[in-house]
Order: sequence, then C-alpha cells, then structure tokens
Amino acid sequence: MALLEVKDLRTSFFTERGEIPALRGVSFKLDEGKVLGIVGESGSGKSVTVYSILNILSGTGRVTGGSVKFRGEELIGADEMRMREIRGNKISIIFQDPMTSLNPTHTVGSQLTEAILLHTNRNKAEAYDRAAELLRLVKINDAERRLKQYPFEFSGGMRQRVMIAMALACEPDILIADEPTTALDVTIQASILDLMASLQKELGTSIIMITHDLGVIAKMCDEVIVMYAGTVCEAGSVTDIFYNPRHEYTKGLLASVPNTDSHYERLRAIRGSVVDLRNIPKGCPFMPRCDKAMKICARRNADMTDYGNKHIARCWENERILYEKFKKEKSQG
Repeated sequence: MALLEVKDLRTSFFTERGEIPALRGVSFKLDEGKVLGIVGESGSGKSVTVYSILNILSGTGRVTGGSVKFRGEELIGADEMRMREIRGNKISIIFQDPMTSLNPTHTVGSQLTEAILLHTNRNKAEAYDRAAELLRLVKINDAERRLKQYPFEFSGGMRQRVMIAMALACEPDILIADEPTTALDVTIQASILDLMASLQKELGTSIIMITHDLGVIAKMCDEVIVMYAGTVCEAGSVTDIFYNPRHEYTKGLLASVPNTDSHYERLRAIRGSVVDLRNIPKGCPFMPRCDKAMKICARRNADMTDYGNKHIARCWENERILYEKFKKEKSQG
C-alpha cells in the first residue's frame, strides 16, 4: 500500500468572477522512503495540490472532489481536529519563502519549541533540548546560542535550515518542500539540497519536492509528475522523464534549460503564456502553445497512456508517432 495516494483530486477557488478550477483530476502515489518531484510552470497547480492534501487552502478555495488517502485513511472530509493531528505529526511542509515564514518578534528557540510542545508530549525543558538537537541536525553550529536569537540575525540559508528543523520536529512520515530554494543564491541552494538529501537518507522520510527547477528534480527525486493547467500531463521515473519524455509540454520544459555543452545554441522557450483557468480549451490545455498541435488536440484531450515502469502521459503527438511507426513496420512486414 502506498504511503500517500491521491486520486482524481479536484479543487476550485470561488471568486466574484466565478469558479476557477485550479485542480482538475490530479492523481499520483508516494511510496515510503521515496522522493517525488512535482514540476511545472507557475500557475500549474503544484502548491494548490499539497495545500489541498493538508486542507490549508485560502478562504475561497475548496476541494470539490477526489480522494486523498494517507496510510489508507481518507483525509478529504476529515474534521479539523484530525487534520491538526496529521499536520506536523505525520505530514510537514516547508513553505516557499524562508525570509517571511518565521515570526520576526519571537526568538528562533521559542518558535521551534512551540511546534514541539504543540505536537508532542514533551515538557518545556525537553522541548528546548529537542530544539537544540534539531538545529544541530540541520548543521547549525552553536545551537544553544542560536536558539536565543531572532530571525533577523540569521541569513536566508540559515532561516531555511530552521524551517527544515521545524518541519522535522515531530519526525513526520512525509516532508513537503514547496520551492525550498526560491529566495536563496546558487551556493546556498546547493547546500540546502545536499542537507535535505542527507536527512532523507538518514531519517527515511518520504519527500514531495515542488519546484520549477529541473536541476533540483534531477538531483533530488526518484519519480516526477509534470503538471499543467491543474492536471498531470506526464509522470514517471526521473530517467524516463529526462531521457524519454512523452508529452510535448515536458519536452518544452526540458528544451528550455540552457545547454552547457554548446556556447552558441539559442535558448528555446515555450511560446505564449500559461492558459487562463477560467477559459480552458476544450481539448488539450497545452494546445494553444504547442508547435505539434493537431486538429484532434482542440477537440479532445488524449487518454492517459501507460508506457510501462509507471511511465504515463497523455499526448496526441506521441500517439501519432506510435501510429506512424506501426504503419511503417506493417508495410515492411
């Protein structure tokens, strides 16, 4: 049984302009000890997916359908008391911006111990010792002194380490990292990713890594789901996604990464902008931006095709290639 199983998850935001379907049937599984990457452009539904899982959507957001099972327990429809037991204890999240995630008016120690006291049976002294232990775990030196300091006395990378320590306070089964390196420079990004990789191996925690950075995906993840316009357009192992992509959107993302082997090759970009969720095309949502779009793409989205080894994708262009290959082999045979 999968540690986390999401099936046909649907979420909408209800605004004065009407309903905005942010998630339109998202499905995936996360196994114990694995790292799952969720990749896509801004607005593709990556963060909304995990916020829906934890039921921490904004006031206008609501899960309208689907299933989320954690160790076989259905979380959709669970009461708030149960979700509070799940959040932090079983599933923790590191939010996007370390610069604003900590309260500037409280010491780092008070914020760490608050999380520990809230989710465990430790007393204040035990919680303080655990907080110091966590800072040492995330490679922050002189932990006892650091606990007495305020967030402004920490660099961006150090604050992100504090956020990781806070997320690990209750030894969760799943750690969600929502763009964990967004506001950090390149060298600090590398150290944070190395830290998360070493902690994952040491603690055996499953991780959901949300990012638009394919380099992070390649470094950290075992499996990947590619999202566009609130749907999963392709999913598979890191090897399959990077070396045998089946969806034109995935191919476009990979082609937009600078090629260090060539100093003169022009950087390729996906034309156009992300589709307006209030006006989603009838067929494939990527069709208006796709150079390989066909008439059928405008009429109907392709079915999800299984290519083996958990590699799935929905794209008419790939079906056309397979059909042309079949016709050629048949004519030669």
